Amino acid sequence: MIRYDLKCDKGHTFDSWFAGAAAYDRLAAAGHVACPDCGSTRVEKALMAPSLTKDKALSAPRDPREEALADLRRQVEENSDYVGLSFAAEARAMHEGRIPERAIHGEAKLDEARKLIEDGVPVAPLPFMPARKTN
Repeated sequence: MIRYDLKCDKGHTFDSWFAGAAAYDRLAAAGHVACPDCGSTRVEKALMAPSLTKDKALSAPRDPREEALADLRRQVEENSDYVGLSFAAEARAMHEGRIPERAIHGEAKLDEARKLIEDGVPVAPLPFMPARKTN
């Protein structure tokens, strides 16, 4: 993976990740690289300095999206119970009033999640995989 600093013909700057230099060239030539501010597909690589630090802590700051995702994960883990693969059964039992309601998170197979949604059980996917509990 490679990250490029990019600039559109309107002067907006942004960055994006690509599988490699050839992938960027192919996507840009096909008009699939667009400025997130104005939508222009006339985009070029901007001048950028390579990151040469050995210590990752000295590298560029974390992307704000990564920080927001890490914060969301922390909030979910601190404020709900991890129920693992029994998520679908727990969510259904709470929805039907068979067990007391509480905040939970866990894992469900796609067909189980689809059935919960079809049955009106209020669930939502999380944008991260749960941390695996180990001994």
